[in-house]
Amino acid sequence: MSTTKVTLRKRELPSGKITLYLDFYPAVRNPRTMEMSRREYLGIYLVKNPKTPLERKTNAEKLKQAEAIRALREIAIINEQYGFIDRGRLKMDFLAYFEKITQTRAGSYKRTYLHFKDFCHGKCTFGEVTVDFCKKFMIYLQTSKSKNAGDKVLAQNTQADYWCCFRSVLKQAYRDKLLTENLNVYLDQVETVEVRKEFLTLEEVRTLYKTPCKNETAKRASLFSCLTGLRISDIMALTWENVQQYTDGGHCVRIRTIKTKADLLLPISEEAYKLLGEPGEGLVFGGISEWQLRRALPEWLEAAGITRHITFHSFRHTNATILANLGIPIYTVSAMLSHKNVQTTQIYAKLVDDSKRRAADAITLEPTPEPEPKTD
Repeated sequence: MSTTKVTLRKRELPSGKITLYLDFYPAVRNPRTMEMSRREYLGIYLVKNPKTPLERKTNAEKLKQAEAIRALREIAIINEQYGFIDRGRLKMDFLAYFEKITQTRAGSYKRTYLHFKDFCHGKCTFGEVTVDFCKKFMIYLQTSKSKNAGDKVLAQNTQADYWCCFRSVLKQAYRDKLLTENLNVYLDQVETVEVRKEFLTLEEVRTLYKTPCKNETAKRASLFSCLTGLRISDIMALTWENVQQYTDGGHCVRIRTIKTKADLLLPISEEAYKLLGEPGEGLVFGGISEWQLRRALPEWLEAAGITRHITFHSFRHTNATILANLGIPIYTVSAMLSHKNVQTTQIYAKLVDDSKRRAADAITLEPTPEPEPKTD
């Protein structure tokens, strides 16, 4: 295999200036245009026939600079990294690349993109994506306001989620050879904090079922989440094609989850199937928006006498917690929720751990009364 040779050459322009360029032999392929190329113009110009000491000195410095670039290009080619192409990559639009990735990822990526777009003021090339630049974005997230909650600063776990999405984009860019270095090696993770997961008891779910709601579609979607554990994104995207006959004669939902891209075959109860409404075509819940779902909850919950802060995602926690409380094996619950790791599911078992209650009741200040003697 022959090694590409890089030679520094000169060419006189009609203006009389001398332009410097690199000559590659044999030619190398430009991955952006897929054309073979032998020349890279450096944008460095010499004075033809320098007359003054200053002109001669300037020419000498520019030649030295051009020679340094030539040496770097040759080393890069030897390492199969093609430095002259990298310079073109540095000018490519990282922001556009980021936006394209969000089209095939979960909603967190889209929100991360919007925050990053604000951070870089709507313009960012790959050449600007350095370790220091990325660290500044991490600091930016710490004081950034939520896109959905007015002036509320992003929660710690939300920061961690967005930072994780951003690092995933960097990883993909490195895999696509658009970044010459894996920047994640130099970037720390944002730690998450354990937060209280709100959920409803089975009795509260039954109360909600009996309580009227002004938005009947929101009520059906919410109760369906309680019975199945599906996320709001998957419920909004659920179509009648996803609702199929199960092997036992009942029904199931077959989907590719939006957040994790996992293929899920989820058996559903007859009660859950009835919540879907009359079978038809297209979206099951009639294209209801996330905003409509969230808006309907507070009044409905209040009417049911539930005063805790319950969100739509709390219904997913409700499903997992009730299943764990009923003694369903943790691995089954994990599969129903399409968790990638059973450790994620175990937190629900902790929420209903009866041994904690027994331990709390083990020490008492009042003596246990003696049992009454039996009389014949």
